[in-house]
Amino acid sequence: MSKGKIIAVSISDKKGTKKINVESAELKEDFGIIGDVHAGTKNRQVSLLAEESIGKMRNKGLKLNFGDFAENITTSGINLLSLNLKDKLKVGENVVLEVSQIGKECHTRCAIYYQAGDCVMPTDGIFTRVLKGGIIRPQDDIEVV
Repeated sequence: MSKGKIIAVSISDKKGTKKINVESAELKEDFGIIGDVHAGTKNRQVSLLAEESIGKMRNKGLKLNFGDFAENITTSGINLLSLNLKDKLKVGENVVLEVSQIGKECHTRCAIYYQAGDCVMPTDGIFTRVLKGGIIRPQDDIEVV
C-alpha cells in the first residue's frame, strides 16, 4: 500500500537510547527533527519503522512501545519494505522526505536484540532526508508521492 498513517512520533537527545513519544515534531529541511540527536546527519536524518514490524517482535512476547527501536516515525498501513532509494514520502500537510538508506548495520547489539535474539531495525527500518520541513503529528497521513 502506498498510503498510511503515522502512529507515533519519537525523539531522543542521546544516541543508543529509546526515543520518547511526542505530540508533534518540527522537521527542518536538510537537517531532520529539531531536538533529536540524529538531526543534521547527512543520510539518516529521520528514521521510520512500521507498526507491523514492531508487531513481529511483540509476537515473540516482548512488551514494546513505539520508539523503542529508536525510530522517529512509527507508521501503519504503508509498506515501508517496498520503498526504494530516492522514493519520496509526503507526511502530513507539508513535509516531504526522501528515502536515503534502507536498513542499517548494527555495530553493537541493542537491548531488544538481547531480549529477543533479534531486532527488526536493521532489516525493516528506513532512513530519510528532509526535503521540505514542517510539523508532523500522530494520525497524520503518510504516502508515497
